[in-house]
Amino acid sequence: MLFRLLRLILLLALVVSAPPSFDAAAQGLGQAPAGLIADQQKILQDLTTKTDNFEKQIQQDAEDDGSLVDIRLQLEELSRQSLNSALAFRTRLGEINSRLEQIGPAPAAGQPPEPDIVSGERQALVSEKAEINAVISLAQSLSIRISGLIDKIGNMRSELFRNVLTKRYVLSDALSPLVFSDARDEFGNFYKAVSSWLSFAFRFKFQAILAATFVALGLALVLLVGGRRLFGRVFEADPSNEDPSYLSRLSVAFWSTLLPTLAVGVFLASTVFFFNYYNVLRGDIGLFLNALAAVIGGVFCVNRLTNAALEPRLPNWRLVPVETGPARWLVRLTTAMAVVIGVNYFLSVINDKMGSPLSLTIARSFGATIIVGVILILMAMLRPFKARDGSWRPWPAWLRYTALALGVFTIVAALLGYIGLALFVSLQVVVTGTALITAYIGFLSARAIGEEGAFANTSVGRWLSANSSYEDTALDQLGLVVSVAINLMIVLVFLPLILLMWGFQPGDIQAWAYKLATGINIGSVTISVTGILSGIVVFVIGYFLTRWFQGWLDGSVMARGKVDAGVRNSIRLAVGYAGVALAALVGISAAGIDLSSLALVAGALSLGIGFGLQNVVSNFVSGLILLAERPFKVGDWIVAGDVSGTVKKISVRATEIETFQRQSVILPNSNLINNAVGNWTHRNKLGRVDIKIGVAYGSDVKQVHAILLEIARGHPLVLKNPEPFVLFSNFGTAALEFEIRVFLADVMNGNIAQNDIRFAVLEKFSGEHIEIPSTPRAVLEVHKPKAWPTDDDKIEADFAEQEQVKAEAEAEKRRLAKSRKTKKPDPD
Repeated sequence: MLFRLLRLILLLALVVSAPPSFDAAAQGLGQAPAGLIADQQKILQDLTTKTDNFEKQIQQDAEDDGSLVDIRLQLEELSRQSLNSALAFRTRLGEINSRLEQIGPAPAAGQPPEPDIVSGERQALVSEKAEINAVISLAQSLSIRISGLIDKIGNMRSELFRNVLTKRYVLSDALSPLVFSDARDEFGNFYKAVSSWLSFAFRFKFQAILAATFVALGLALVLLVGGRRLFGRVFEADPSNEDPSYLSRLSVAFWSTLLPTLAVGVFLASTVFFFNYYNVLRGDIGLFLNALAAVIGGVFCVNRLTNAALEPRLPNWRLVPVETGPARWLVRLTTAMAVVIGVNYFLSVINDKMGSPLSLTIARSFGATIIVGVILILMAMLRPFKARDGSWRPWPAWLRYTALALGVFTIVAALLGYIGLALFVSLQVVVTGTALITAYIGFLSARAIGEEGAFANTSVGRWLSANSSYEDTALDQLGLVVSVAINLMIVLVFLPLILLMWGFQPGDIQAWAYKLATGINIGSVTISVTGILSGIVVFVIGYFLTRWFQGWLDGSVMARGKVDAGVRNSIRLAVGYAGVALAALVGISAAGIDLSSLALVAGALSLGIGFGLQNVVSNFVSGLILLAERPFKVGDWIVAGDVSGTVKKISVRATEIETFQRQSVILPNSNLINNAVGNWTHRNKLGRVDIKIGVAYGSDVKQVHAILLEIARGHPLVLKNPEPFVLFSNFGTAALEFEIRVFLADVMNGNIAQNDIRFAVLEKFSGEHIEIPSTPRAVLEVHKPKAWPTDDDKIEADFAEQEQVKAEAEAEKRRLAKSRKTKKPDPD
């Protein structure tokens, strides 16, 4: 009966509570999820249509590498959108799975049936989950299809690159007399196109051309003048400096190449930009102007680099110790090589735009590669060094043979008809070689600046030393930061440039940069450069905020409150550790690292703590106890075992104590917690000093007591309360022992007080003729009593014999005296 009543109550509760939840579920199923599924299905249909169009476009642009790169970038964006469509259901799927777990499985056969409301809700949830899984499956299939197209584009581009390098052309058509007539016709068409544009531009866009040119020139001058003012002496070589350092030569070579090249590049790029902005350029002229700007910038960079490295006018500033004549020839040959490659590139743009005959293109590339090969051979055969005997020496063998091999290879490849391969090698020799040499000089400059004490000798370092409070250590650390910054700048500038020269498209670099920024998946771990940098930036900001708060709290709050130095140190350390720990946690979170994933690491660390890190953890906990309980503080005079000195620093692992011999002793905190520690200045610096004195036996002890008490009371460091006291402590083996006991306001002055009192005691005792024994202990003579005689006859015989001897001696003495009186004196 009771069981039926309980079941009835449960059914009534379900009936009462079911309608609201069912209405909510019906509302959720009928509105939001259904709308979400429909929206994502529509998005996926649009993505599928775009994918079909891109697949057709791939077949149409199979020979255009740049177009294939653009298609690949758009396909990657479609892939991300399809994955986002699948991720849009993550929250709803979690809710559905959680609700299904709450409802539980359907009752098995033979069990009481469940209410219709529960079964209906379960069926609706399962149906919705099936629809969501179908949409997710469609998104995954589309993503897989897009990935296949991206791989296909990669294979097609690789095949195109191989075809360009391995395609062989017939030179008979390219070297025929018809080529000259084709070239004359091509030049006529180009002249007509340019002249017509110039007439139009000067007639209708003259003011826009002037404005764009002056604005571009102003930007370049700002960069150039600002660079000169900022870098000063590192911009140009100083002719008056006869012996510049290696760092100075590197810096001048690097910055005198980079800054003018950037200024020229800014001028050319901004000119083209403003021409386009004011609609000055038309399609073909825009391509020609872009190509011309690239050629001018490249030739200028090569010329500046060779002049900076070789310095034909200033031998002392050369990075490569060649003679002046060969240095001039190297500059000329290198610049000529850059001009040949640049002109060939500019003519190729013209040929492509104007649809020139293939024979003209082959002839142009053939001539350029032959000239570059000859220049390389001439550079290899040059003898730039002079021996002591006046003879000219060639390049080192490896460099000479490498240049010869490249030159011969270029000429042979061109003669065999492999124009694409020869042109590619020529282009890499000039452009890639220039970029690598410039980057190498920059790396050398960064390494030289990062050496110890090098940054302080630079113009910037000297300016900071004269106009700031930076010490040598701070300048040295700043030099390391500058070195890292220069290395990073070189990588960011020259790596994309080299990749572009090796056939990669800007879209490739953009895709790699996006992947590097958003995250690279390695197994189940995602590494995001942006996230890591964000975490580092957040940690650095938190660290400096903590240091600033420490300084403000210590210097403004606690210093004004006259807080004890030891208390200030403990609070400052606690705030520092807490702030750094908080900054580390926030930085880890900002880097995208899930803190819950560190549970495994924490478990491993706890296991290691149980075995190998017991002492470390013990010292760490002991340090926290010392900072919290403060049995001693910084500045206290403590005695720990055989160590006695002043506490200099309390950290979480160990405590630094400076002895009175200026020796720093590092004691683990666990030793200070587990063993007895004496603290002379725990609550205050009041302390007692005992001075032992001994006086000789026979001295007036009352007088000694009065003298010692007078000396103790008369010392300025001795406190009047508690009053000094003189104790007659002991009867020593060599002296009467006294002890002076005085109290000092600062026990750290104990040695001074003892020294003064001892001097005063010696002076006073000397005036009062009070002796201080010099021996540590007295040597007492023990007088043993003679033995009582036992033989009287022997004693009497000995006494009689002694008396007789005495009598005979007296008789002899009288006889001698009588004889001296009767004797006459000797005659003179």
